[in-house]
Amino acid sequence: MTGPESLDPRAWLRAAGRMFGRLPQAAVRMGRLPDAPAIPVRDPWAGDPQTGVRLLKGEFPVEGTVRPLDSGAWGGAEPSSVWAAAAHGFLWLRDLRAVGSDAARMKARALASAWIAGAGRGVAVSQRADVLGNRVSALLSHWDFLAESAEQGFRASVMAQIVEDAGALAAALPAETMDARAFGALRGLAVAGVALPGAEAYLARALRFLEQEIGRQVLADGGHVERSPAALLSVLQDLLEFRGLIGAVRQPVPESIAAALERITPALAALRHGDGGPALFNGTREEIAPVLSAAFAQAQPRGRAAQRLPQTGFERLAAGRTVLVIDSGAPAQKGQDRLAHAGTLAFEMSVGRDRLIVNCGAAPAAGAEWRDALRATAAHSTLVIADVNSSELREGGLGRRPEQVSVQRHEASGAHWLDASHDGWKKPFGAIHRRRLYLGESGEDIRGEDSIEAPMPQPFAIRFHLHPAVDASLQQDGSGVLLRTPSGTGWVLRSEGARLALEESIYAGGAEPRRSEQVVLSGTPEDGPCGVKWAISKLG
Repeated sequence: MTGPESLDPRAWLRAAGRMFGRLPQAAVRMGRLPDAPAIPVRDPWAGDPQTGVRLLKGEFPVEGTVRPLDSGAWGGAEPSSVWAAAAHGFLWLRDLRAVGSDAARMKARALASAWIAGAGRGVAVSQRADVLGNRVSALLSHWDFLAESAEQGFRASVMAQIVEDAGALAAALPAETMDARAFGALRGLAVAGVALPGAEAYLARALRFLEQEIGRQVLADGGHVERSPAALLSVLQDLLEFRGLIGAVRQPVPESIAAALERITPALAALRHGDGGPALFNGTREEIAPVLSAAFAQAQPRGRAAQRLPQTGFERLAAGRTVLVIDSGAPAQKGQDRLAHAGTLAFEMSVGRDRLIVNCGAAPAAGAEWRDALRATAAHSTLVIADVNSSELREGGLGRRPEQVSVQRHEASGAHWLDASHDGWKKPFGAIHRRRLYLGESGEDIRGEDSIEAPMPQPFAIRFHLHPAVDASLQQDGSGVLLRTPSGTGWVLRSEGARLALEESIYAGGAEPRRSEQVVLSGTPEDGPCGVKWAISKLG
């Protein structure tokens, strides 16, 4: 027989915490089921009325993937799907609320009733800690929209579900093996601790574990261990909600939260383009731009955007109206790489509010084939050798990956130089990719050089994916590509040491995939060692 003395002490403590978490009386002294939240809480993030209208038609779009969602469709959700997590986390409540009609309210009640009656309980993902946290938060922060004017039986069933989920959530914590989603789980427990009468212990428990997660996941430069702008935004949102919840019960905001917010905002600003939206690295999509702006409005950052994120592994070069964001770090470590792409040394470029060079985006909620196509090196604005990814793509993370990624940066008189390299192809080809970038003082002169250091010449392609709003055409002599942005400015991309072509591409950074184009510089082993120089310069 195995006793506590034979277990790792930390494992025993976690088991004890789960045991006590299952006992509502150990943490919550409600006496009876509450009729309503004791302290009203409100979702601070606006929903999307267009998504709400689609929900009225039985469709739920999540990160580029649309699946049916109605009172009879709960059982069809895929347990491992990002879509399923959003559905079972009741994230659709804010979108139906944004519609603001009686039909939207009735739809929300029908979906919630079917789920509570058992239609969705059999899906394993519905009991994951972050999904529990989202569902508790959603039901409590939309109580007035969903249940306040409903019949007593429905109100009681919703409150009973909240109490049950809060107890299960307390039992599931701490989420030591989780990524950024751990913050959502803790936020859900904190919402329960503030809103439910006699549940103050839940808030205290959430705050105790929150400090640990901040230390474990928020890096010294303000970035996040997953190296994803989307994940960093999610953490910022959760910490802002924590700050609001603590203020609602008139407690001082812990220093760990305040310090994390001070670090995160300049780091996240470094990963924004001139249009206010995020750079598309590691599972990030352009469509989160409104939420990003709302988060910054709440955070009210005092500092400017960081120019370097040395621990996270990104560089921001800015001059004139031009911004370059470069992935200059090793991929996220195992266990934190669920969103990782094989895009080492890729860059994006914007001029003012116009995006020029992009990565292809992401589809985290899609099937594996489409999801991995967007994670591939070829879907990023960087070099790829022999159509082999710089990191091996696996379900839920990466296998082989760059182990050594180096970067040196120099600045003088407003100009920027970057010299970076990685060894992602060392095992298959004995190759090192080196990329040099230069951004002139005016922001109108960008130059680059890509080379492969390897025992034998390798076939390669250097890709520059263009935003779908950019109009591109080959020059008559084939020496360059003319690029026209929506604002009407013209640029030209030229190269030396490779064949230049304009090819089709696809952009999955927005709500729907869109056709786009890419400039491709390519070479074969017969051409000799790779040493390609290229430039992007403004016309006129």
